[in-house]
Amino acid sequence: MPERTTNAAPLSAPATAGSSSSQPHLSRALSNRHIQLLAIGGAIGTGLFMGSGKTISLAGPSIIFVYMIIGFMLFFVMRAMGEILLSNLSYKSFSDFAGDLLGPWAGFFTGWSYWFFWVVTGVADIVAIASYVDELAPGTPLWIPALITPVVLVLLNLPTVKAFGEAEFWFAIIKVVAIIALIVTGAIMILTHFTSPSGQEASLANIWNDGGMFPHGIFGFVLGFQIAIFAFAGIELVGTAAAETKNPEKNLPRAINSIPVRVLLFYVGALVVIMAVNPWRSIDPATSPFIGMFSLAGLGIAAVVINLVVLTSAASSANSGIYSTSRMVYGLAQDGNAPKAFGRLSPRKVPQNALLFSCIFLLAGLVLLYAGDSVIEAFTVVTSVASVLTMFVWSMILISYIVFRRRRAALHEASAFKMPGSAFMPYVVLGFFGFMLVALAQAADTRLALVVAPVWFLILGVAWYFNRQTPVQQARIEEHKAVRAAELETLSR
Repeated sequence: MPERTTNAAPLSAPATAGSSSSQPHLSRALSNRHIQLLAIGGAIGTGLFMGSGKTISLAGPSIIFVYMIIGFMLFFVMRAMGEILLSNLSYKSFSDFAGDLLGPWAGFFTGWSYWFFWVVTGVADIVAIASYVDELAPGTPLWIPALITPVVLVLLNLPTVKAFGEAEFWFAIIKVVAIIALIVTGAIMILTHFTSPSGQEASLANIWNDGGMFPHGIFGFVLGFQIAIFAFAGIELVGTAAAETKNPEKNLPRAINSIPVRVLLFYVGALVVIMAVNPWRSIDPATSPFIGMFSLAGLGIAAVVINLVVLTSAASSANSGIYSTSRMVYGLAQDGNAPKAFGRLSPRKVPQNALLFSCIFLLAGLVLLYAGDSVIEAFTVVTSVASVLTMFVWSMILISYIVFRRRRAALHEASAFKMPGSAFMPYVVLGFFGFMLVALAQAADTRLALVVAPVWFLILGVAWYFNRQTPVQQARIEEHKAVRAAELETLSR
């Protein structure tokens, strides 16, 4: 079994693929700057660039509060994840600690659901990329970017993990610079009282002058959560990079603690500026408000550049997803929850079989692009499914934390990175996710996700029923029972 600094060890999969000491292991090659920018890249998703126009149309200015609330809730998810990961550096990801704390079934469900979430998100990113390519080069067949993107992603991820870290570092830098440029440009337009061709003067008063902060009432406010939640999907990405992070005790807390600042600057700051310059009712829900604002400022070249930036953002998200899915499938194979071939690493310590497997599924973006009436419609449907899946994963992190805090109280007390409000905040955030499911049920295009998700979990249930019969899983199940019995006996003393 893997080493552990306490009396409880994470569940292992004896004799599974990739467990041999003669095989290469994942390398801790991601430095602090890689992890910091990986966290920023995860927090700034395609949903902000592509989906914020629709969220503004649904919620009006109250969308500012929507993003603040979601960011606040997810901070606690990240702190819970960080505390558990740092309690045992043998954990490769949150799928590992879910299997250890809740049972092998939880690792199976969490790992494969996270894989499916990133595949669905990757498809959404490809839909977005095709849309941006069409903006930059009208008339380009949509199948061209949808086919080229997975190939490029494979080429970015096949080298060492450090090469991935470098690529994602620069992808994230581009996104940060773009948002800061938007905020600065918008601030200048507000200060100089810029007047649009339609006669609207840029002013902070535009945010509340047209119907107040809640122009569509509480119902519109609730609808705003539907797409906004997807903008944060990927924020947990640093958790899948834990096994390849240098000095995780120092670098993971830094990345996680910076989340509130990132939310305020990148989400709230950008949306305040956009709605101050361009009154919210005039924002086209079918296009990116980022591009619209630069175009309104008369910066035609800048608008083209922003188109390239948001295209890069979508590519960055897909790149992170492919990285994450390959590591998750690799971990599943290590535990006997995926075919053995996916548990092997290349000489460069990259799970290339798992990587190629995940990339194949991105070709579904080709079908989706030609199945719907519009790109934004396809994007909304796909992101809603992704939102349900990512909320399931976040919920499993919180449930694992509740069990961790109760059964491994000594580890919790010894932690230097305790989750604030650990006694009650997990339940508050879980309640918030329940509210999110209600929000998704309010519109037809997002309601579809509530139908797809149960089908996915039914498929997983059937797969687990057969997988748990294998000798490897039976051994892991017995091991979990023994560990749990020992923990309960310790607690009863």
